[in-house]
Amino acid sequence: MGMRIGGLASGIDTDSIIKDLMKAERIPLDKMGQDKIKLEWQRDAFRDVNKSLLELDNMMLDMKMSGTYNSKSVTSTMEGAVTATGTASSTNGTYNISVSQLATSAINVSQEEIGIDADKPLVGQSIGTGTDTEIIPSDYTISFTTYKEDGTANLPHEYKVGENETLKDIMKRINDDSDNNVRMTYDDNTNKVIMESTRTGNYNLTGDEIVFNSTIFEKGLKMGEESGGENAIFTYNNSYEVVSKENNYTLNGITFQFNNTTKDSSGVAQNATLTVNNDVDASFDKIMAFVDKYNEVVETLNGSQQEERYRDFPPLTDAQREEMSDNEIELWEEKAKSGLLKGESAISSGLFDMRQSWYSTVDTGGGQFTSLTQIGIATSSDYLNGGKLVVNEEELRAALSEDPASVQKLFSNSETGNQRGLVNRLEDSLERTMDKINQRAGKGTDTLENYTLGKRMKDLDSRISAFEDRLTQVEDRYWRQFSAMEQAISAMNQQSSMLMSNFGGGQ
Repeated sequence: MGMRIGGLASGIDTDSIIKDLMKAERIPLDKMGQDKIKLEWQRDAFRDVNKSLLELDNMMLDMKMSGTYNSKSVTSTMEGAVTATGTASSTNGTYNISVSQLATSAINVSQEEIGIDADKPLVGQSIGTGTDTEIIPSDYTISFTTYKEDGTANLPHEYKVGENETLKDIMKRINDDSDNNVRMTYDDNTNKVIMESTRTGNYNLTGDEIVFNSTIFEKGLKMGEESGGENAIFTYNNSYEVVSKENNYTLNGITFQFNNTTKDSSGVAQNATLTVNNDVDASFDKIMAFVDKYNEVVETLNGSQQEERYRDFPPLTDAQREEMSDNEIELWEEKAKSGLLKGESAISSGLFDMRQSWYSTVDTGGGQFTSLTQIGIATSSDYLNGGKLVVNEEELRAALSEDPASVQKLFSNSETGNQRGLVNRLEDSLERTMDKINQRAGKGTDTLENYTLGKRMKDLDSRISAFEDRLTQVEDRYWRQFSAMEQAISAMNQQSSMLMSNFGGGQ
């Protein structure tokens, strides 16, 4: 495009005139741009709705778990000695536990200061005393043996000493080896070494848990007799004695944790009484959290259908934004974005579908509860609420206490037909709604061709591009026309000057 200079002959501000003419020509383009922005807003609003639906959908996993309805609480008369946790399969009742011995880890400690400099290379150091000494050679191997679950010995754990490796270096290698079930610690304050098992229990029924195969342990590290390495011993309900390598044990769906023995001051083991009951509060809280999330989603969907639509507030053009303050832009766009999803069938039908999920009864196979109202939950009678759930807390607590299994089936029975649980029906409804929204607004990874609004945006992009090309041609035409006018005026001025010159010369 060549340099454009207008108005030299006519004195007309050609540039301003053409800009004003082009403003009028751009009106359809601005309208298409605003339409595209509105489509983008709608798409984003749809995706925000789907995000809320997905959050609710994710919460449904908990609503299908038996633990949600059959949470257990366990109390103990000797909390300092025995505690327990229950599962959905735990049987309610009272259990007597007598702990006579805790499981301990095997431990070896230097009986005196070690005869090795822990910070110097081991090779070349002397270990032992008097005539019973030896020099650690360059091919020296530190070795010890531990035992398997079945009581048989593992292959020896061997660590060949490198030429410049110190005791601390070897200890790090031993501690980094997850297969040996031991750890070593050097105490700088006392110049002693501690070597202990990383697990509790007695694995070697005939002797020590850690068997030393190298003389360095006795001569250099001054290791003495091993202590610990014992199993836990407890009696269940006064008659069943159990031995465990760990300080916990699971029976009847209850995991007992042993923190201390139950012996009295005279050393006689007493009973700790543990009572297992349904934890109604935990189940109630989980259901209420789900109801709150459901009501939040309903409020979002219902609110989108009740928003007022301001047709006189289209998206702002760039030119309009330049003339407005930030606060004015914010207030304008608040109205421009209001009612974006109003009347959208994917939302209204989805909201209706979600409400319908709660109304029908569920065949719970003889369970006490077959409808939502029987456990104290109903949809709001205020139609403006969009079908939010209202909870009678006393009735819900009573239902969870009386027949939690029936409440579970009512919500989460995975069968089909009239046996299908209410949460499963709601999940089906959500998936249908999310599918409709995806068809309308797509996902973040979708291209424009894959959803309805995207196709419309792509069509607008094509029309905008074509219209911009047309505007370029129109602007060029205006310049050509004004340039032609300028040339004509210039020619007329030249003729006028010649005539004036001729007339003047004739006088």
